[in-house]
Amino acid sequence: MNFLLKKKTELSGKKATIYTVELTDGTDLFEQFLSENRGDYDDDLSDILQRIRSMATKTGAQVHFFKTKEGKPGDGVCALYDNPGKNLRLYCIRMGNAVVILGGGGPKKTQKLQQDPKLKEENYLLRKVSELITEKMVSKEICFSDDEMELKGEIIDHD
Repeated sequence: MNFLLKKKTELSGKKATIYTVELTDGTDLFEQFLSENRGDYDDDLSDILQRIRSMATKTGAQVHFFKTKEGKPGDGVCALYDNPGKNLRLYCIRMGNAVVILGGGGPKKTQKLQQDPKLKEENYLLRKVSELITEKMVSKEICFSDDEMELKGEIIDHD
């Protein structure tokens, strides 16, 4: 699986850097998530975007913004939700308080994500991305910047 991590400059700030996953076919997972849910979930999307902007500019990627343990132990895959009680889920990879990699997601209509083919696909894709990022960090092909606010390396696109 080949992909790029693209910095979302318009969503990044002094407290956190926001990335998205771009697949080799040009699909931007976060942009696809926005497009698929626009219209039916406009208020939810607005809330999610506000949370992302708040993390980036004011608070950092504090754990309370996320539903953790959405992937394998230690992989950082979690769900960013609009508000408690709402059902729109955005899967992402939280790397400390300063780096968030946005993936895809959708409305959660089942008790377990594995019961929903769309959410399962989005979640497992991000698990694979996380696994590959970990491999590239171990082999030192990518790393954190000195201030730990950004990722650097071969699969990172900084606009």
